Amino acid sequence: MHLEKHWHRLSPASKQWLIDNLGCVILPRTISAEINAESGEDADSDSHGETVLSEENIDFIRSKAHQEKPSSAQPSYRFFDSVQP
Repeated sequence: MHLEKHWHRLSPASKQWLIDNLGCVILPRTISAEINAESGEDADSDSHGETVLSEENIDFIRSKAHQEKPSSAQPSYRFFDSVQP
């Protein structure tokens, strides 16, 4: 699997899953199948349909995660309005 080469072909949901699950070294079979279908590449998978990410892929995802800005930037403060009973 060459994520760097096919990153532009992946859906936003797949990209976000990879970034959100940065510590995942073995992709679940549903994610593996989805990425294979989107990229048009058949990655080597084990008997359970899971794919092991290479060091290059892990480094690439980490670099993308550092480039991405959070989509729902929360303010550093929270205002709670409450009424006593």
